[in-house]
Amino acid sequence: MIYLALLIGIVSIVIMEKLTQAFRLSSIWGLIVQICASLVIIMIGKLEVSHINLGNYFELGYLTIPFTLLVLVGFANVMNIEKDQNPSILLLPFVSLVCFSMVAFFIGNSFVLITGICASLTIMFILLYGYISGKVFVGRALTTSIGFIIAVISISLIKASIVTIYIPIFTLALPFTIYYFIKDKFTSVQSIIVSTLTAILFSVLMFIVPLNTLWYLVVGLTIILVITQFSRKYRFI
Repeated sequence: MIYLALLIGIVSIVIMEKLTQAFRLSSIWGLIVQICASLVIIMIGKLEVSHINLGNYFELGYLTIPFTLLVLVGFANVMNIEKDQNPSILLLPFVSLVCFSMVAFFIGNSFVLITGICASLTIMFILLYGYISGKVFVGRALTTSIGFIIAVISISLIKASIVTIYIPIFTLALPFTIYYFIKDKFTSVQSIIVSTLTAILFSVLMFIVPLNTLWYLVVGLTIILVITQFSRKYRFI
């Protein structure tokens, strides 16, 4: 049922984004649909985080659904963009999805592995088509859909260990923050290259750095990223 729930969520988000653009609706409608899509994942897909594993189990209790909704909606909006972008920007979620797939392979999570590979191949097809035709531009419907997929597979891995939240933060949120920070100082291609190399670097570090060290990095960077959200210039949520 999780695959069906994911499909329903993606279709709902794409339709709402198209309607928002066509009729110039308030962005609040998109947020409402994202929340509804997340509830579909929770209720139909039976995917939620009921406890946090940090060596010991911390039961979330009544915070289970709010925490899961926060993660799903938050990560779904990491790739929010206000106007069409060069398709090369998809290199960032591509790196993140490859990292998800590798981790899923090692821990034996078939849902994340299959979804990650399919999403990676889709992005690769879009990149190749954009390179050959030069006509593809990336809009909010696509980026929000990819963000939602990443949010769902993030929740799947967080159920195993909260430390895996490192992947969407360090291989996607951080590179996007860097991209927004330097895009006015460099060309679009240069900004994307720097951000992608950052994503690759942190992807490699995940398989080298001990888990307890990763947790300190997650906490520290999360605080920094939350602070940056008070500035519209660097905001990605």
